[in-house]
Amino acid sequence: MSRKLDNILFVEEWLKRSCGNKFTSETSRQPTTTSAKSIIQAWSHLRNTLQSTSSSFNQHHLHQHLNTLLNSQTSLHVADPQAKLLLSILTSSNFSLSHQSFPLCFRLLYIWIRKSTKPTKQTFDIVDSVVEFLSNLFLSSTSQFHFGNNHVLLFSEAILLLGAFSFVHSLSQNTKNLCLDILSRLLVDKCRIVCLFDELVPNVLAGIGYALSSSVNVHFVRIFDCLFKIWGKDDDGPRGSAVHGLMVLYLFDWIASNLINFGFLDKVSVLVRETFESFKENYASFAVFMSGIGVLRATDRYASSTGMKVDVLTRMRTSAIIRVEALVSDLVSRTLRFRNSGNDLQDRLLLQCVTLGMTRTISFSNHSSLFVCLGLSLLTEMLPLPRLYESVFELSPSSGGLKVNEIKEHLDNILFKEAGAVTGVFCNQYVLADEENKNIVENLIWEYCRDIYFGHRKVATHLKGKEDVLLTDFEKIAESAFLMVVVFALAVTKHKLSSKFAQEIQTEVSLKILVSLSCVEYFRHVRLPEYMETIRKVIASVNKNENACTFFVNSIPSYGDLTNGPDQKTKYFWSKDEVQTARVLFYLRVIPTLIECLPGPVFGDMVAPTMFLYMEHPNGKVARASHSVFTAFISMGKESEKIDGVSLKEKLVFHYIQVSLSVIILPNTLVFNI
Repeated sequence: MSRKLDNILFVEEWLKRSCGNKFTSETSRQPTTTSAKSIIQAWSHLRNTLQSTSSSFNQHHLHQHLNTLLNSQTSLHVADPQAKLLLSILTSSNFSLSHQSFPLCFRLLYIWIRKSTKPTKQTFDIVDSVVEFLSNLFLSSTSQFHFGNNHVLLFSEAILLLGAFSFVHSLSQNTKNLCLDILSRLLVDKCRIVCLFDELVPNVLAGIGYALSSSVNVHFVRIFDCLFKIWGKDDDGPRGSAVHGLMVLYLFDWIASNLINFGFLDKVSVLVRETFESFKENYASFAVFMSGIGVLRATDRYASSTGMKVDVLTRMRTSAIIRVEALVSDLVSRTLRFRNSGNDLQDRLLLQCVTLGMTRTISFSNHSSLFVCLGLSLLTEMLPLPRLYESVFELSPSSGGLKVNEIKEHLDNILFKEAGAVTGVFCNQYVLADEENKNIVENLIWEYCRDIYFGHRKVATHLKGKEDVLLTDFEKIAESAFLMVVVFALAVTKHKLSSKFAQEIQTEVSLKILVSLSCVEYFRHVRLPEYMETIRKVIASVNKNENACTFFVNSIPSYGDLTNGPDQKTKYFWSKDEVQTARVLFYLRVIPTLIECLPGPVFGDMVAPTMFLYMEHPNGKVARASHSVFTAFISMGKESEKIDGVSLKEKLVFHYIQVSLSVIILPNTLVFNI
């Protein structure tokens, strides 16, 4: 096993760190520094509490002393005598231990067993006694303790402790079997109730991980079954999340590495059969997918193994890949066939997990469904701007619309934070995908660009001056979307603007990229080499083609669209529409490079009205770009067409002089007609 996984002490804490997850619930303990003196005093007080006959003293102080010890979990050492003391407190007949103190005692015993590097006979005797106590506590019909479903912390700590006991290699098989019997019954009866509380999920998963890594096979299948049913499809059960998926991924990486490292090859075969070869309808597909990625991560580290492990590893790896690809293929088929599948929470979660999982394994060299999934997830889960824009207007005015904290939650979400890494994998997969799926994803990206242009323009008009913080947060997501589009556009350019493709295809792709980049120009705030390279390549592909130049110019928003706002209810000033202005500026910069191939009537009909309108824009950069377009047209070598004996150049110059000499110009009346 790799050193990193071999040195994990508390699996539940490692799972949380690996996912970058933050638990803020009161039931989640944040270790703090406790002085050695305070720790010694706490143990002393516990001994005194055990000997006391005053129930009021015991109940008042015992909980506090246990908390003092747990506040320094990482540095706390619990020796066998202290573990025996805890057992005595649990089983004491002098007082009735409060239900709130049970989980604290369980956690201290968990720390003890995980830090017991050299267990002694006394250690095993204490474990046997604790397991007997737990059996009486949870399984005995005559137990004096009755814990309702509201004692979820107790159950989660018991699952964690029992799993840790079963993981002790030198413990007797009978004790391990009893541990796993109690644990599996708790999982069946209480697991889904416990996992309704997000902060307790790491405890449950860690307990399961310890149990599945045990040297005995008892209840192995049953525990697997419970794990994959935690996030079932019924509405009243726990709701899965991308963070849960990541925890499952890292857990299975750890479990598979344990089984391989310890030589438990028979258990590897059961894992493969139960997880990948016998998928059940009520299993959570995202959890099965992430377990497959975890297994692949483990097998990546053992790729150079020889001997008897090779066949087992090959079967494990092959089965995991087959199951993962089957889940993804079904998901892509559903999503592309039913475009409204974005409302299916199970499919959305699987889509998110495919994306996060793909950045954490090197096992996939080429699978088109995975590539399509990455594209869909980037557009709908990681950078879901169209959906977020719509939500601003879907909510009733009385509800206040989309709240600022909802967007902030997305900005803090691991999905958004990993958009850059996913984009890198996405573009690498693009090169390997087949042409049909390349085209599908390309069209999705270009459509997305148009959607965020119209969506952001409408939202900016609606929110500017009223919800500026919300608008700023929208633009943070949009900036990441811009980077994704640019990097992808460069990958497409390098692939398709080559001799392998007909000139018609190259021209069509170039035009789509140009129009798409115009839609996201507003979000370009830094100078990107990828952007400049893409622009140079696509312009070179169209600037000798009159039809292509005409198509590009005809994609400019019409004069009516430019001077009328996206929302008729909001007062609109075209010159203050920054989203639209950025797009028009893109056209004004590109058109001079195409001017020689642009027919005069097209220039007169589509370019001239926009050019004269934006000459009056208060932003000097925009006005200068409009003047540059006029200069380029007047300076071009070929003669322009004549209308009624007057050339287009002459008409434009005459109108240009009129505009320049005007003292007061009303922008909405600057309609140029040939």
